[in-house]
Order: sequence, then structure tokens, then C-alpha cells
Amino acid sequence: MNIGEAASASGVSAKMIRYYESTGLISQVSRTGAGYRVYSEDDVHTLRFIRRSRDLGFSVEQMSDLLALWSDRSRASADVKRIAMEHVAELERKMRELRDMTKTLRHLAEHCKGNDRPHCPIIEDLSSGHEAGLLKPKQTKRRNDPAGRRHAL
Repeated sequence: MNIGEAASASGVSAKMIRYYESTGLISQVSRTGAGYRVYSEDDVHTLRFIRRSRDLGFSVEQMSDLLALWSDRSRASADVKRIAMEHVAELERKMRELRDMTKTLRHLAEHCKGNDRPHCPIIEDLSSGHEAGLLKPKQTKRRNDPAGRRHAL
């Protein structure tokens, strides 16, 4: 099948297939006398593997490692799990960062009057030039009393 058919069958765009070939993630496929790429069912299966890996957010390097393990029938599942768990940790770190950004932006937006006047805490924060910003959401510390009830400090 040609690249368009392989793209349709795998869910990976022709542009990305060319990119994956150029980076070595997938091997170069055979070509016709006219220079058109020819893909086999095995190639499409590999592209589907890549598509699913990409959908789960794995990097090209991680996908390369997973592809190598996939083709290695003597692989240890511990190696696959290690890659997956490292990726989970990275995703969790990104989620924490996104939650922090959301919390900060929500706080800034709540303090912006949104009127015709120029004063805006969002602009002030962005122009401050540092991560800490001018306004941060207050962190409420809590403690448990002897009865186990939580109280703000």
C-alpha cells in the first residue's frame, strides 16, 4: 500500500510517517521504481503501535525504546513497566504544574475588576518578570484538633 493508504489504515498522517522514517523510529520501507513508498501490513501494525504510544503521550525516544522491547521476544516486562512508570511520573508532574498555573490564573482573574480602567493584576503579574508573581493564592494551613476535626490556622 502507498503512504496515503498506510496513513488511513494506521491513523498516522503521511507527514508523521515521513518524520518517523527520517528520525529512524521506523525503518525505511521499500520503494517502487518511481520512488513511491510501499508499506506492508507489518508496517501498518508498527504505525498503529506508534499511534497508540503517541496518544498516551510517550516521547519519540520512549516510543523507540518501546518498539525495541516490542520486537524483542526475550524482553523483561519490568523494562516496559519502568518506561511506563517513568512516563506516569512525568505526566503527574505536568498535571501538578497545570493545576498550579490554573490556580494562579484563576486567582489573578478574580482580582481583576474587568472594567474600563487600565489597572489589571494579570498584566502586573505577567510584567513582573519572575515566576513568583505579584499575587498568589493564599495557602490555608490546617491542623487537626485532638478530636480529629480540621481547623484553619
